Amino acid sequence: MPGFLLHLGATVLCSHGGQAQPTVVNPRVLVNGQPTVTLATPYVVAGCALPPPPAANGPCVTGQWITAATRILAGGQPVLLQDSQAICAPTGTGLQVVVTQPRVRATSSTSTIRFTSTIRAALPRRTTTTTFAT
Repeated sequence: MPGFLLHLGATVLCSHGGQAQPTVVNPRVLVNGQPTVTLATPYVVAGCALPPPPAANGPCVTGQWITAATRILAGGQPVLLQDSQAICAPTGTGLQVVVTQPRVRATSSTSTIRFTSTIRAALPRRTTTTTFAT
């Protein structure tokens, strides 16, 4: 499945509305000027609304990604995509990517990265698309 690459500025929420943030980023690969996030990166969750025991098994504290791009790597680790899946602890629910950058997309099955940019010059605007295959 294709998906946009996750970066530090992406909005990621737990299933109960808690804000999730990466603990580590990859500063060597940037999209929209922000570092990317890889599969090995745990997320911390703040503001989860799920009550603690005995009412429920919340709140969500951490999230660990379990799927990512299959052949697109940054620093030797698979990059996270908008459609990547994660599991929160201790609840076992997932993380949801709500907003991410819309310029760099990776397709896991064919290992393609698409980068779309607008060329600004004295001429009218023109959009170019470059595809890199690995």
